[in-house]
Amino acid sequence: MNVEYDAGSTWVIKVGSSLLTNHGEGIDRSLVSGWVDDIVALHRKGIRVVLVSSGAVAEGMQRLGFTRRPHSLQVLQAVAAVGQMRLVEMYESSFQRHELHTAQVLLTHDDLRSRERYLNARNTLKQLLSFDVVPVVNENDTVVTDEIQFGDNDTLAALVTNLIEAQTLLLLTDQPGLMTDNPSVNANAELVRLRRASDLERSE
Repeated sequence: MNVEYDAGSTWVIKVGSSLLTNHGEGIDRSLVSGWVDDIVALHRKGIRVVLVSSGAVAEGMQRLGFTRRPHSLQVLQAVAAVGQMRLVEMYESSFQRHELHTAQVLLTHDDLRSRERYLNARNTLKQLLSFDVVPVVNENDTVVTDEIQFGDNDTLAALVTNLIEAQTLLLLTDQPGLMTDNPSVNANAELVRLRRASDLERSE
């Protein structure tokens, strides 16, 4: 990761499934270790990091022998629960190589709608950061009532950034950046090189 930084700042970093899995075959420990090494390098420069990580469903599918993503909400939740165990174990063991601890934090939309739960989540995350612990955040898939609540972990990462008032949100993905349309269905989609938060209209 080659980006500007300010020592003492807080970052939220989201890592997509495609950067953690071996061609959809489950989580690749070497890929996890590589991203952990990058995050540790930031940590040593005085940057506190909250990690929002995908990969639980992909890992659960691999461990349970699924070849296709389940459509049933109950099955998908169970698969995610199995994958979460492995995902957290890999992060913990990788950060332990650098003598850093991790903490699993699972959130739902209700946690961020309720004022009391919102404040509790914020206080917990900030307390973990003060302990030099790296929080690993994901959606609490096992209790949501809709198949997709946050839409994707990009949305969750943005909400967490606002929650803890982080200075930087970094979305790591296999895509080149923000596009004018979905490049997987529109070959003419173009890269948006600059957007401001105040720009509400869609790029054309």
